[in-house]
Amino acid sequence: MSMGVVFDAGPVMMMVILVLFLLLTLSWRVNSEPTQDKEALLAFISRTPHANRLQWNDSDSACDWIGVQCDSSRSFVYSLRLPGVDLVGPIPPDTIGRLNRLRVLSLRSNGLSGEIPSDFSNLTLLRSLYLQDNKLSGEFPATVTRLTRLARLDLSFNNFTGSIPFSINNLTRLSGLFLENNRFSGNLPSITTKLVSFNVSHNQLNGSIPETLSKFPEASFAGNLALCGAPLQSCNPFFPAPAPSAVVPSIPVHVRKSKKLSTGAIVGISVGCVLAFLLLLFLLLLCLRRRQRQQASKTPKPVATETRAAPAAEAATSSSKDDVTGGSAEAAERSKLVFLERGIYSFDLEDLLRASAEVLGKGTVGTSYKAVLEEGTTVVVKRLKDVTAMKKEFETQMEILGKIKHQNVVPLRAFYFSKDEKLLVYDYMPAGSVAALLHGSRGSGRTPLDWDNRIRIAKGAARGLAHLHVSANVVHGNIKSSNILLRDDHEACVSDFGLNPLFGSILPSNRVGGYRAPEVVETRKTTFQSDVYGFGVLLLELLTGKAPNQATLGEEGIDLPRWVQSVVREEWTAEVFDAELTRQHNVEEEMVQLLQIAMACVSVVPDQRPAMPVVVCMIEDMNRGGTDEALRRSSDDPSRGSDGQTPPPEARTTTS
Repeated sequence: MSMGVVFDAGPVMMMVILVLFLLLTLSWRVNSEPTQDKEALLAFISRTPHANRLQWNDSDSACDWIGVQCDSSRSFVYSLRLPGVDLVGPIPPDTIGRLNRLRVLSLRSNGLSGEIPSDFSNLTLLRSLYLQDNKLSGEFPATVTRLTRLARLDLSFNNFTGSIPFSINNLTRLSGLFLENNRFSGNLPSITTKLVSFNVSHNQLNGSIPETLSKFPEASFAGNLALCGAPLQSCNPFFPAPAPSAVVPSIPVHVRKSKKLSTGAIVGISVGCVLAFLLLLFLLLLCLRRRQRQQASKTPKPVATETRAAPAAEAATSSSKDDVTGGSAEAAERSKLVFLERGIYSFDLEDLLRASAEVLGKGTVGTSYKAVLEEGTTVVVKRLKDVTAMKKEFETQMEILGKIKHQNVVPLRAFYFSKDEKLLVYDYMPAGSVAALLHGSRGSGRTPLDWDNRIRIAKGAARGLAHLHVSANVVHGNIKSSNILLRDDHEACVSDFGLNPLFGSILPSNRVGGYRAPEVVETRKTTFQSDVYGFGVLLLELLTGKAPNQATLGEEGIDLPRWVQSVVREEWTAEVFDAELTRQHNVEEEMVQLLQIAMACVSVVPDQRPAMPVVVCMIEDMNRGGTDEALRRSSDDPSRGSDGQTPPPEARTTTS
């Protein structure tokens, strides 16, 4: 009888099945696609006219489309944000209503019209609905009152009519309700939900304000002339109803019959009544006049809702918010950022106002902010000051600057112009500026900026500036280390270029500090040659580690080029260089070569400075024996670049 080993395959098979199941699950998660939601979105965008910058490629995943956000498993659309993309016409039924797991829907600041589709009632998980600044009409959408998980509802700046229904109390989680600047009429319902933000200003509401809403400020109800009660004026200021305890008891009939009034008493009572009536009429007219004066002083632009009060409030003043949310016919046009390149970003001015902001720096032309939008996008917003250019001139200059594209130039993405605010939007550069790297804390924890990175910065900045001069024919006008920004790989990008024409023909004396060429101090006009001078100072800054007007340079008021020249004349060249560089080996020759290039750039005579394309050539030829030859060529023709191109003569002498 043979002996065998009995092998139980049951547990092994179970393990194999479990592993296969896990692999299939992981594969499904990786390759998952919200197919039904994608079909609904494609149906919506195909049936709704829109701006060209909203280009959804049906071969890509819907989760990667602009304005679309999916859940972590990419199995359904979680958020749809399409503000200010020029959507026009009615919202097509059987499209967005099919996104039954949607949490956030924002279609604000478009040209949508008509009524809200009834199938919006399918969006039962929706938490935030933003439809403001459109042309939607009809009565208050009954479908919205069925979205019981809704926390924020904004239907402001539309054409809704009819009454505000009591069924809004079905939205038990509602914390923000914004219905201002519509044509709602009738009485306000008593809303018992725990509202934190509320606004029904500038409608046609009447009657008394319910006690449940009296806690909100007067601005929440302004512009409804027939509305009364706290916090507005009392509904019956002249004849208040008497309290029950103050009612005068009726006099028994037999008492009235027992006495008769004399003729004198009747005349006296009559005269008294007439006088009392005239006095009352006078007081009534006086109060009416006073109320009219108060209303006249309170008919400013409609007050913005609390949703528009942003953590990024420093990025725009309250006056600009009035521009954005005002009720005039021009409000929609004023409220839009002008994008210079379509398809890069999908946000508008209101997004910037609501974004969290951090001050990056305050310069001579304005203040820069890092703005993090709700959708996670990070941009830099520059708020200009002292702009003298009119709107047409401003827009023309922005169009010129918006066309400049180069890997070493920070692109201008959008701008906003109003009477009180001028904003520019740039890409955010995470590595900061050269000024911060050079002059930040030099404590023990600091990572020194080595020679390789400094020469990389010099090359990148030179290429960017040469592109501005030759290809774009634009004078930068404000070269300094804080305007040279760095990407993660330390590739330098030139920023804040071509803005001087916005501030008039005369350059203010406080601009570009220690980077000003001698002729700019006298003429206050910037040129290509003065840009080269500023770039030379930037090179000296990279070599010495000193700021151009640093007090420790010795003699008070001496600038960096003069200090370097004085040290070199005394044959103490080694004393010029940053101590962090002198610790490195085999870089002395390149440092001396870059010093020679910098000194050529900061020549007192403008025509003796090399053109920026020549400077690029000299830096790239360092340590190859080409620097001296390039310097010689630049002295023969200071305007000619290494590529044979010469900027137009008028461009070399005019203000940017």
